[in-house]
Amino acid sequence: MNGHKSGGGWIRLAAVAAGLALAAAQWFIFSYAPVEATMGVVQKIFYPHLGLAWWGMFSFFTVFVAGALYLWKRDPRWDRLGGAAAEVGVLFASLALVCGSLWARPIWNVWWTWDPRLTTTLIMCFIYAAYLVLRASGLGRERRALVCAVVGVAAFLDVPLVFISARMWRSIHPAVFKREGGGLEPEMLTALFVTLAAFGLLWLCLVALRARQLAAEERAGALAAGRMGI
Repeated sequence: MNGHKSGGGWIRLAAVAAGLALAAAQWFIFSYAPVEATMGVVQKIFYPHLGLAWWGMFSFFTVFVAGALYLWKRDPRWDRLGGAAAEVGVLFASLALVCGSLWARPIWNVWWTWDPRLTTTLIMCFIYAAYLVLRASGLGRERRALVCAVVGVAAFLDVPLVFISARMWRSIHPAVFKREGGGLEPEMLTALFVTLAAFGLLWLCLVALRARQLAAEERAGALAAGRMGI
């Protein structure tokens, strides 16, 4: 029991660091980064929007890796990691879509348009939401873990499509980083990197905490089954 408790110590430290980093990110966004000349202050939604989008996609990459490792090792830890990452990924990707809509309304006068990146992101959210429904199904633990691992690996095919969609097809989404230059001002880049780091710490805390919760649920279920003689 002591080892189980001490294992969560780093999560508490990471959570404190994430809180401080998110507070620092607000200062960089609203005080350090300049106001964009064309869009004005509403452009500052861009920073959390991109942070949520990038770490949401990283979540789905984690689901892919965890699924592949589960198929190889059959270790339930990888199944729990995949489930935790999928939950956080759907949350982050959904919030990124909400932020994008709030940004789009005053700039493009629409809440939603069937832009390639928006459409592929919405499809991605639906795919991983279906993955979570599958995880909540009545399949046995091992069978469910196996099926979810396969789905988690296959579902990742949509993630690179989301990333390159704005470059493959005509899109309202500009490229943030360009080889030919003309991207963000240095102060904006600094604010962006601070925001990305803050959301990265938040992502780490949420995924680790959720994975520990899933492990506790499995232990509780095993104990309950043992007492009932199942």
